[in-house]
Amino acid sequence: MVNKITVVGAGNVGATTAQRLAEKELAKVVVMVDVVEGVPQGKALDQWESAPIEGFDTRVLGTNGYEETASSDIVIITAGIARKPGMSRDDLLNTNAGIVKQVSEHVKRTSPNAIIIMVSNPLDVMAYVAKQVTGFPRERVLGMAGVLDTARYRSFLAEALDVSVEDIQAMVLGGHGDTMVPLISYTTVSGIPVTQLMDRKRLDAIVDRTRNGGAEIVKYLKTGSAYYAPSAASVQMAEAIVHDKKRVLPCAAWLEGEYGMSGLFLGVPCKLGRKGLEQIIEVELTPQERTDLGKSAEAVREPMSVLKL
Repeated sequence: MVNKITVVGAGNVGATTAQRLAEKELAKVVVMVDVVEGVPQGKALDQWESAPIEGFDTRVLGTNGYEETASSDIVIITAGIARKPGMSRDDLLNTNAGIVKQVSEHVKRTSPNAIIIMVSNPLDVMAYVAKQVTGFPRERVLGMAGVLDTARYRSFLAEALDVSVEDIQAMVLGGHGDTMVPLISYTTVSGIPVTQLMDRKRLDAIVDRTRNGGAEIVKYLKTGSAYYAPSAASVQMAEAIVHDKKRVLPCAAWLEGEYGMSGLFLGVPCKLGRKGLEQIIEVELTPQERTDLGKSAEAVREPMSVLKL
């Protein structure tokens, strides 16, 4: 375990993330920060009181400031607002960018050696904000989305094929949104190509469902969005880093020529270890997958162009 992990934001995603971190005992202390007075303190106390039952000794603390977060090894950022009626995407982008900018300034000041895992949306652009503001190297700023998108893809495939989710090997690359790129050419069931087990029409429907996985949940909830799977995804990344597992996971990483692209965060296969991003793995893509990845990159660059930092 590490000494301290901070979760910024005590909403559904943040609070669930903090609980998962504590239950896995990934740090001696988990600190939850939120601007709303009393909310992080109350939720943290509730979580700490579950420790004797769940059997973890990780201390969970809640705060409205950043002094308690000092010297965090990992900072998971979930802060931000949801889009409201009448609000344009640009409005949402710049509002959340302002929030993430402020958070990043605090992180730079109090935890200059931390590894940042970005969860706030629009995720790829918010990871860019954090990197720009902190000046951290790309090894220490990562976005969560690929793990979440891949989990959705794997769960839909397991359901359709009536097999264990553990036997689905898959990867979703690209930006976090409806241009994401599930790699059918690398999707297998215990090594068996999925194309041998399912016709292309059914497979394309699952790919489409994956791309709209978040919207499907929002439609059901009406006044909220997903948080169980997003929190699990960010904690899987944290666990790979804490335990130096060298896991290969699809994460939003800053590209410097990989896949022929530079100057943006995009979901690609990443090796995660104690230093954060240890390697971006370039896999061979089909012509269609490469085209789709290029389109996804353009969809990420577009909001970057209206960003006000």
